[in-house]
This record gives sequence, C-alpha cells and structure tokens, in this order.
Amino acid sequence: MTVQPHAGELAQPASPATASGLPAPGMAKTSVLWRRLKPIVLALIVPMLLLIFWQVATTQQWTRLIPTPYQVAEYMVDFAHGGIYDDAYSATLVTHLLASMSRVYGGFALAAAFALPIGLLIGRLEPARMLLDPFLQLMRPIPVTAWLPLSMILFGLGAKSAFALVCLGAFYPILLNTIFGVRSVDPKLFEAASMLGCKGNAQFFKVVLPAATPSIFTGLRLGLGLAWFVIVVGEMTGVPQGLGAVIMDARTLSRTDLVICGMIVIGLAGFLSDRVVVMVGNRLPDLLPAVETILFGKYVKQGYTVIVTGADGTGRETAVREVLSQIAPKRENPGDLVAAVNF
Repeated sequence: MTVQPHAGELAQPASPATASGLPAPGMAKTSVLWRRLKPIVLALIVPMLLLIFWQVATTQQWTRLIPTPYQVAEYMVDFAHGGIYDDAYSATLVTHLLASMSRVYGGFALAAAFALPIGLLIGRLEPARMLLDPFLQLMRPIPVTAWLPLSMILFGLGAKSAFALVCLGAFYPILLNTIFGVRSVDPKLFEAASMLGCKGNAQFFKVVLPAATPSIFTGLRLGLGLAWFVIVVGEMTGVPQGLGAVIMDARTLSRTDLVICGMIVIGLAGFLSDRVVVMVGNRLPDLLPAVETILFGKYVKQGYTVIVTGADGTGRETAVREVLSQIAPKRENPGDLVAAVNF
C-alpha cells in the first residue's frame, strides 16, 4: 500500500546527519562538553555530600563544637584577606602557606636526594641490598611522631627539625618504589642489551633508569603526599609560622574554625602538588624514549636486521629462518634447512 501526501503538504528532506546515521551537530557538541565536564562533576559529588552532611549536623546541633560551613567560609576569607575579624591571623594565609611550602618541598627534595641513589643501589646490587635493606626495613615502621623528641634534641627548635621530620616522612615511599622499579626490570632487556653491545655501566643508564622511571615517579608522588601529611607534626617543633603551627595554636585557643581552615588549605595545596607530579608523569612517555628505542637507536646501524632471542630458546627459529632467507633466497621452502639445524 502506497501512502500519498495530502494536497499542499511538502515532504521535508532528511538532514544530512540523520540520513547518514551521525548525531546532529548540536548533540555532538553536547556530548563533547559532557565528556569534558564528567570528571569534574563526578569529583564534586562526594565533597558536596560531605558539605550537606556538615551543614545538617551543625544546624541541627548534633554537635556544638563544630562551626557551620558558612562560619568557616567567612573566617577563610578573613584568613586570606582580613577585614572581618582583624585578629592575629587575619590576612596571614599567604605567609603561613609559603612557610609550610618551603619546608614541604625542601624536606621532599632532601628525601629524594637520599632515597633515589640508595634505592638504585639496593635494587641493582646484591651486596648493597644485604647490607642496607634489613636496617631500613627495621626503621621504616617507626612513625614520624616518635622521632619528634629526638629531632628537637638533635636539630633544636625551629625549621631544621621540621625539615628533618618532613624528609623522614617522604623518604621511605620514594625508597621502596625505587627499589621495586629497579628490581622489576625485565631480565630480557638485559639480554637484548648485551647482544646489542650495551654492557657494564651503560646498562644502568640505558636499561635500568628508563625502565624504572614510572615506579620512581610513583614513589615521588607518594613521598610528596606524605610530606604534606606530616607537615603538622613537623611544625610542632616551635616554628612561629606555618599551617601546622596555625593549627596547633588554634587547638590551644579552641578555635575550631581556624583548625578547619588550616586543614582545607593543606588539602588544596597537597592536591595541586599531586596534580603537578601526575602531569609530569603523564608526559614521561613523550619526554623519555623507551628502553628498546634507546638500545636500537644507539647500538644498531641503519639498514641492519635485528632479531632478539631469549635464553630459553625463544626466537631462535625465527632468527634461523631470517638468516636462511638471506643466504638461500631462491629456495622454495627454507624450512627444510631449518629442520636440519639443531636448536
């Protein structure tokens, strides 16, 4: 049965996007926008739920010791710019933040300077592992807070003790991940490097370091996070400025709003620091060539054919077939010669 259109009714042509089965331009733009906003929207769900719970708990007076979110936000503005309460902590946020950042990044850099070479030695050399690993594993479970009295005795009151405690907190994550990265290097890479003429100390720079770099960056990320984690303990050593010092003073003065403000600033600063490390780590594949690229680019001449075989015999038949295909190109079945070779 054929349906005829009514008189005066014109048939509307289908749009190119609909006719081809593709989404309309407006829908495509909406889809792209949603893909960009989706991570942000999902990341805000948990903080918003926590904020709602906080507001309900304080307004319903489930507790009278915690200020409302509005009160904390108001004091955060005063902490950053002043002009509301005009107390001793008004407009001092930048000063305290910079003081804490100097101790966090200074202690983190000091920890990396010690942990990276020690981790490379323990991961690569068996005598170094037998000498240092038991002692370090014995010291690792001791919490940073237990070192607080000794740090004050050894380094005195002030910034030196804070540096030492932050360094101690960041040291072990960097060390352990460096050891793991070095020991996880595929042994076949060393075999391939040896066959290509890369031996001795050259293997350390051409094989070990590139292959262990992802694990090393994971350790750096964890170490920087723990450096912010222990900054409050580090600044319990009598420093006059710093977010940890502000939190401890606020605890003494029963200023819960100031305590929460300090916690929020530390969380945001640590989050931004972590994002920077993650962005650098994501760029590593572009900045550093793979181990195979380093080896083949340096030790293999242009135009040569390279076949890597394993110690267990993997790849040897392929190697023989390739050789036979070069020396006997006219033979119809090179496999006859391969079968005569004793692997």
